[in-house]
Amino acid sequence: MTKLEASCITDLDIAKLELEYQTKNPQDILKFALEQFDNIAISFSGAEDIVLIDMAYRIGKKFQVFSIDTGRLHPQTYQFLDRVRKQYGIKLDVVFPEPTEVELLVREKGLFSFYEDGHKECCGVRKVSPLRRKLSTLNAWITGQRHDQNPATRINVPLIQVDTAFSTSDRTLIKFNPLANWSSAQVWHYIEANDIPYNQLHAKGFMSIGCEPCTRAILPNQHERQGRWWWEEAVEKECGFHEINLSQNSSN
Repeated sequence: MTKLEASCITDLDIAKLELEYQTKNPQDILKFALEQFDNIAISFSGAEDIVLIDMAYRIGKKFQVFSIDTGRLHPQTYQFLDRVRKQYGIKLDVVFPEPTEVELLVREKGLFSFYEDGHKECCGVRKVSPLRRKLSTLNAWITGQRHDQNPATRINVPLIQVDTAFSTSDRTLIKFNPLANWSSAQVWHYIEANDIPYNQLHAKGFMSIGCEPCTRAILPNQHERQGRWWWEEAVEKECGFHEINLSQNSSN
């Protein structure tokens, strides 16, 4: 198959690809993505993403990896990022928020305003803005989203989609979610079977890991997303990386 031009891909094309790859494994989807787009990158932060990096490494295709450093990550997360960079010999593109935007937010509202008025504003400055800047340089990106991560917002996540949240009038962005059909158990089976690195916070009960003030360990039998923004409703537990999920769920 010849390489796809993101700007020429239609909803019908995506629907056909989604149907074709629905029964294929994540490695097949990842291989297809890497073969079709030269200007594509894996978004890296957690356990699912290290699985994707390991798969891409084994596939043997050239790939890019980027990570957003909000400035408020756990020390263990920074250690994890560096370990992955060294183990796989990759150039990890760490993207930072604009200092002036962070300074303005902190000056006006302090360091913990999200506990009072929700996390959207802080995430918008520290996560979404740098993500948008990075995605503006790409034709496609790869994420570790899974249906069971958050039934309130991710149950309908497709394997392949046009990312309307970050596309522009003159640039179509394609988004691949190769692990959408996988469970948490499958992710951890892959990690253990292949002896690949993971954030040491997972061993302390942290299942979904974001910024330090907004992440906590969960109790046995609690859903992993209950450790994120625990003071908010489940439907609000998206930082803006995957804002498209909210619009898709509301239309279904």
